Amino acid sequence: MCIRDRNGAADCAASFLLGTLMSQRKLRLGAFVMATGHHIAAWRHPGSQIDSGTNLDHYIQVAQTAERGLFDQIFLADSPGIHQRLDDESISRQGRLSHFEPVTLWAALAAVTRHIGFVATASTTYEDPYLLARKFASLDHISKGRSAWNVVTTSAATVHGNFGLAAHPDPAVRYERAHEFVDVVKGLWDSWDDDALTRDRDSGVYFDPARVHALNHVGRHFTVKGPLNIERPPQGHPVIVQAGSSEDGKELAAASAEAIFTAWTSLEEAQAFYRDVKGRLAKYGRRPEQLLVLPGISPVVGRTPEEAQAKWAELQGLIHPSVGLDTLRPFWPEADLRSWKLDEPPPYFPLPPKGVSSRAHVVIELARRERFTVRQLYEYLAGARGHWVVVGTPEQIADQMQLWFENEAADGFNVMPPVLPESLDDFVDLVIPELQRRGLFRTAYEGRTLRENLGLERPASRYARAEEAA
Repeated sequence: MCIRDRNGAADCAASFLLGTLMSQRKLRLGAFVMATGHHIAAWRHPGSQIDSGTNLDHYIQVAQTAERGLFDQIFLADSPGIHQRLDDESISRQGRLSHFEPVTLWAALAAVTRHIGFVATASTTYEDPYLLARKFASLDHISKGRSAWNVVTTSAATVHGNFGLAAHPDPAVRYERAHEFVDVVKGLWDSWDDDALTRDRDSGVYFDPARVHALNHVGRHFTVKGPLNIERPPQGHPVIVQAGSSEDGKELAAASAEAIFTAWTSLEEAQAFYRDVKGRLAKYGRRPEQLLVLPGISPVVGRTPEEAQAKWAELQGLIHPSVGLDTLRPFWPEADLRSWKLDEPPPYFPLPPKGVSSRAHVVIELARRERFTVRQLYEYLAGARGHWVVVGTPEQIADQMQLWFENEAADGFNVMPPVLPESLDDFVDLVIPELQRRGLFRTAYEGRTLRENLGLERPASRYARAEEAA
């Protein structure tokens, strides 16, 4: 088959090149772990580690399993506080309120792994750029180039009191601050040139002061002098990750991110998002391959379709109604949910709450379109908070992943195990070999750093670029 131009002329060489590139393209996979698992009732399941939130041995096992499965990275979401407004009845039934701070955890796990990358969430609204830059540079050195920062602005409107603030900033302010915050952090990571530290015992010269740079940033939200008191990270910059599908979120990703986590449940929605966010890169001087689009997928794996469906039914049967109702609270924040009849539709459909991600639009519209009962809606959200749940055999799950990957809906996936460690074991033991048989996934790690394994370039220092331009 040859590629034809608008006049019908064939270019077989271009077709061959495109085919070669497509054949070389491999899925990128992240393991998105959440304490006992992503299903809201996972902690009640016998396949979970019930005290996983603060159990280091659990996370060692999970990280080593993901590395055995040749995952690019392992990701831990985080929030600077308990962000849900819950009553005593429902909060007493939540299984993942107590958990490690992610950078601290990843520093420990870097010592017991060799290849897998570590993505830690940190908020541009409730962190300081100098301290964050130092923390992630340290993690990159400790892990020998395997760190990544998931940039969030924090949508939860209930954590501001932990930081002495009278109110949670509006979304526009949060994203404006985020753009400046990321630029400051990148500038601080460039404080030391790659060749600044000579460490010459004979001359007695340890470093070249001319190769160390003060940032001297003065902006709307931050004034930061620098330089950072740790040398440039092995990756140049830790990989920048972002998770947001609002207009502000997509612009932040296009400007700064190298991977974006998304939440879609249909091929058409995922394709539209893929085209949209990739199409925004050019105005920031970036190429489409410099941003990886990684939708969430929560796989329930069985050796037969019947086994997979039985696993899913078992999990759904563990949902307590009070916990299920609280999955709806972000979308109906003012409602008296306890008064709702579970087997009837929601009594009304609000405008999506201010400050909640565009996923609120998706959930509310879905409930309206599908005429879900309250119970059906919270069961839909229970598996992975509205992310794509796929129940089936390894072949069926691989079919769906391949479909999205080969049709410009995904560059890979953020795999969200419903139960940990059981579901991750199932995916690594059953789905990964199927993806490898199809030539879609690696059989060995290609590089030493997370950037190398993701196929991302190491960024040049802004000061090196300035010297070249002079």
